Amino acid sequence: MIVKYLDSIIGTEHDVDTKTWRSYRLLLKKDGMGFSFNHTIIKAGTETYIWYKNHLEAVYCIQGEGEIEVIDSGDIYQIKTGTLYALNGHEKHFLRAVTDMHMMCVFVPPLTGTEVHDDEGSYPIID
Repeated sequence: MIVKYLDSIIGTEHDVDTKTWRSYRLLLKKDGMGFSFNHTIIKAGTETYIWYKNHLEAVYCIQGEGEIEVIDSGDIYQIKTGTLYALNGHEKHFLRAVTDMHMMCVFVPPLTGTEVHDDEGSYPIID
């Protein structure tokens, strides 16, 4: 059984803070679950370009408001508390936050815990 506390992650290498988001990496590849699980805060007033070409991601918003724009189709979906979206087609997208958005995120394959987006908006596969 795995039990973790947010307090024990804050301020460690698994508390990844960037200009547009901050991610608390809770479950990692080393935990052996086959997925990773993060609590990520998308910062109010920001826009982030993302293309998870190496990962599938499911996201559930537990607080806040914003939108996701799928680049290839131009479709825009509103995000609010209670919204789930899944990037099952490696969609290139913009994620925009009106308010701080608290997002619970699952990644397959799992993250190691220190990843940040590269120039393509992706996370690398780390063995």
